[in-house]
Amino acid sequence: MSDAFTEMPLTPLRKAIAARMTQAMQTIPHFRLVANIEVDALLRWRAAINEIKPTGKISVNDCLIKAVALSLIDNPAVNCQITGNAIHRFHSADISVVVALEGGLSTPVIRNAEAKTVREISEEVRDFAERASRNALKMSEISGGSFSLSNLGAYGVEQFDAIINAPQCAILAVGKAEPRLLPVNVNGTRIAKMITLTLSVDHRAIDGAEASKFLLGLRDVVSDPGRLECH
Repeated sequence: MSDAFTEMPLTPLRKAIAARMTQAMQTIPHFRLVANIEVDALLRWRAAINEIKPTGKISVNDCLIKAVALSLIDNPAVNCQITGNAIHRFHSADISVVVALEGGLSTPVIRNAEAKTVREISEEVRDFAERASRNALKMSEISGGSFSLSNLGAYGVEQFDAIINAPQCAILAVGKAEPRLLPVNVNGTRIAKMITLTLSVDHRAIDGAEASKFLLGLRDVVSDPGRLECH
């Protein structure tokens, strides 16, 4: 026993995470794109929805899951897995949502997210998070997925890089919403709520132009949040 530190044995979950992340970093040629997206319209839309039904309020993350799903359907090159010598492009957006647990992470999958309402997504995320905390998720609920989303905004993180969850080919890292000063023209500025998104991409399957189109599509949906309930 040491007075300088406390030794914490690696749990089976921590060992599994360490093995997967090490393999991902060693075998996947990551590249990253960063985009700053204005979310004022999305925040107003969310507030109006929550005012109509105050119980079981939807979160910004719930809205982003749906927005990501719609952009994936419009940009199927990013909605994929790589397996051996083939790329599988999926026809539905099955989004793995990274959930923090005591001593590790879980990635339950919101399947067919493009076809669900934001409130349905919100209810599913809450259910997954509650059962994940009790280690009560089924293997079928955490396996598969065509894309991952990790949000650390609630922890005050402005920007971060995420490691791809193989065999998926992309993961979106979401920072906190915060006011920033934006230029309007050469003579003026305005303040807008912005989030920084970092998209980590597997270059074996996805090129920069395809990844950029996905981020542009996501920005379009977030700036026009009425589209979230039109599918």
